[in-house]
Amino acid sequence: MRSLFFSDRSQSSRHSPVARLLNGGLVFLLVAFIFYFAFSQLDTHWNWATVYKYRQKFIAGWWMTIGISATALVLSTCIGLVFAMGQRSRFLPLRYLSRFYVEIIRGTPLLVQILVFWYVICGAVHFENRFAAGVLALSIFSGAYITEIFRAGIESIGKSQIESARAIGLTRMQTYRYVILPQALRQTLPPLAGQFVSLIKDSSLLSVIAISEFTLNAQETASNTYSNFECYIPLAVGYLILTFPISLLTRWLEARMKYET
Repeated sequence: MRSLFFSDRSQSSRHSPVARLLNGGLVFLLVAFIFYFAFSQLDTHWNWATVYKYRQKFIAGWWMTIGISATALVLSTCIGLVFAMGQRSRFLPLRYLSRFYVEIIRGTPLLVQILVFWYVICGAVHFENRFAAGVLALSIFSGAYITEIFRAGIESIGKSQIESARAIGLTRMQTYRYVILPQALRQTLPPLAGQFVSLIKDSSLLSVIAISEFTLNAQETASNTYSNFECYIPLAVGYLILTFPISLLTRWLEARMKYET
């Protein structure tokens, strides 16, 4: 019985299926009870039927959020890798440009960046594709954080390994390809997962430039039906459906890439 509720420190990540199911079920019931009790105290009349009529609007917004997030995930990862390598470049203008980019983007709010990018930069060049502009603004913002994640992961690799790679005749590119990046990726998986989850939730700010994503459609439905909770509860569930698999995938990758040192 003790093994079902207490973990051995030496095997904290290895629990029996029964223990995981039992403890997970208890936590779920506890959280469900807290929410049930809190919502039962509200003096409100639920209006799910009216909101259900707008289900296609929710579905369309959800798929739009998936498209924005998936594209921005790929693009921001590429941007982060490029600027992480730029910070280690021997070409000083590129190194300082990479640092300037990171500090400016991380030091200003995403909402301001979206507004400036759309109304100032895109307006100056007469670019009118809101989807592409939103994805690019979101990618640039997230790319700055991913840059620092990659940089920290690369710098965590000991100099002795780099020197060993040079000793056996590997070029600079081969050293990064076969020695540095595989180990750095394992180190950066947890913070990368957190940043990817934040990126998906940050996509809700694109509603300020009238992109019909999940959050904007939920807000419009709430305005039409005067049913806030009935609109925002599905909104929260929809984002959870998008973000939770990222956490599961990251844990699986960590387990696959784990090795004894």
